[in-house]
This record gives sequence, C-alpha cells and structure tokens, in this order.
Amino acid sequence: MSRGALGYSEIKRVVLFLVLGTGIGFVLDEPILVYAIAASSVLIRWLWYLRRASFWLEKPDSEPPEAKGIWGHLFDSIYRLQRQSRATQNELSSALDYLQDSLASMRDAAIIVDSRDNIAWSNYGASELLGIRSPEDIGQPILSLIRAPQFHEYFDSLDHSTPLRIPPSLDNDRCFSVEISSFGAGDRLIFVRDITEWYRLEQMRRDFVGNVSHELRTPLTVIKGYIETLQSIQADNDTLTRPLKQMGEQALRMENLLRDLLWLSKIESVETKRKSTLVDMPDLLDEIVSELRAAYSERELILELNSAVKVYGDYQELHSACSNLIVNALKYSEAPAPVTIT
Repeated sequence: MSRGALGYSEIKRVVLFLVLGTGIGFVLDEPILVYAIAASSVLIRWLWYLRRASFWLEKPDSEPPEAKGIWGHLFDSIYRLQRQSRATQNELSSALDYLQDSLASMRDAAIIVDSRDNIAWSNYGASELLGIRSPEDIGQPILSLIRAPQFHEYFDSLDHSTPLRIPPSLDNDRCFSVEISSFGAGDRLIFVRDITEWYRLEQMRRDFVGNVSHELRTPLTVIKGYIETLQSIQADNDTLTRPLKQMGEQALRMENLLRDLLWLSKIESVETKRKSTLVDMPDLLDEIVSELRAAYSERELILELNSAVKVYGDYQELHSACSNLIVNALKYSEAPAPVTIT
C-alpha cells in the first residue's frame, strides 16, 4: 500500500473511531464526555508510538518497533534509511581508509586539513619533509607549522589551479612544490613534493645557457669584424660579394639568437614582476621586421599595422617573444611565400 493510501486509511480509522464514540455518547446521553475519551484514546495511542520511536532511535542498531498502519510504515521507512545511511558510511569509511593507506605509502607529504584549517591527518612523508608528526600535531593549525610566507599567501588564496613553488632559502636548502585540492565541506588535501634535484638541474641548465651565450658573443664579434673588413676590401670583387653578404646575414642571425638566449636566461633567473612600462607595439614590430629582412633577405616580410596599441611589459622580453614567433613563421613556411605580420 502506498504512503498516501496508508495516511488516508489512518485518518479514516481515527474519524470512524471518533464518530463511533460520539454515537455511543448520544446513546448514553454524554456525547461530549465520550468524545473527549475517544479523542484522548487516539492521542494516548499516538504518544505511545512516539515514545517507542524515541526509545528506538536512541538505539539505532536495534530492530524497529512492531506497529500497524501508518506507524508501521513510518518505522519501516526510518529503518530502511538507517540501513542505507550505515551502508553509505561504511563505503565512505572504506574509501577514506583506502585513500589514507595509499597516501601513507607515498614519499611526498600528504596532509588533510579540515574546514577550520586544522590538521586532520598526515602521512609519514609530512614528517620527513615538513616535520609534521602524527598523531602529535593532529588538530594543530597548519599555518602555525608551515611558516613559509609564500605558503600562507597560497593557502589563503582561492586559486589553486597552479602549483606553488617554494625556492630554497637561508633556513632551508630544499625546494618544494605545493598543490592544494578542496573536497567535502571545506576540507582540503595538501600535497608537498621535494623538487630540489629538479630545481638544481634547471638552475644548471639556465647557467649553462647564459654562460655559453656570453662565451659565444666574443668569437662572433670577431667573425663579424672580419666579414665587415673583407666586405670593405672586396667591394669590387663580384666573386666574393655574395658569399660575404650571406656570411654577414648569418652572423647577424646568430647574434639575434644569442641575444634571445641571453634574455631567456635572464627571464628564467628572476622572479616575475608586474610590468609598469608601456611598450609601443607597432614601433617594436617595425624594428623586428627591419632586422629580420636583413637576416632573411630571400623571404618577403609584410607588416600590416592597423592599431597603435601600447601594452605594459618589458621591451626586450616582448622583442624576443615576437621575434621568435616571426622566425618560426619563416622557418616553417614554404618559400617563396611571404610571411605577413598583422
């Protein structure tokens, strides 16, 4: 029987009971008294069922009370919901245990923080990398145990789409990568990875690029000087004019590449700062195209400037970025098709 049918049946039973009591009251010439007794009987019966429900709910693991009609249906529905809730809790508990077991075996630090920013769980890696011990530090504020200012700012921010990198400092010679994921009702999962070795390799690579670029500038300058000297001496010699011109173009091209490498090394070695200088992009592009026309004399470069826009940025960095884009277009397009910069 449906819930609506049971409710209707219960109401009909109560109404019939009260009507019958009223009828008996008229027969006994005491209709009000008998009606009150009948209504009190219905109320006492419902209070008795409520009392049984209250005792049962205090012991949710016990079987539901026996009852008929809508009360029996109500007890059965609550019992079903209890079983479903227990099954869901068991599944969540098993999933949490599995997650914690998986995270516990990691060498990286894994920390679960509750909605009040207190540590709810941490693995062995957190003790090794950050000195956060379990269970001693459970319940402690995470910001009082990890004191790096970069972490505090990252933790309080709403954007965790990009991992945080904490470089080595005077107090700590390690480099860490931090990722934060939110789940549940305000809980967060924090991953901390030791990337010191990667950081050192990147530093070595940047130093290598910078050093090689600096070292190549001197011999390149000597080569350019000799080429210019030979061009001035052999100005009337048609046999050497073309080879010397091509050598000069390639030397200029190599000089541009070295300049880009030096700027790349500089960009990677400093922290990103907000740019406050306006750069005239049309003038910048006009300068780049003039330089590349000399280096790629065999290709046609078309510059279309339909805007006088200026942007905040670093002139040399923008020069390097735009130059690389145009050089890639020259390299990976088929000659003699022109390259158009708009």
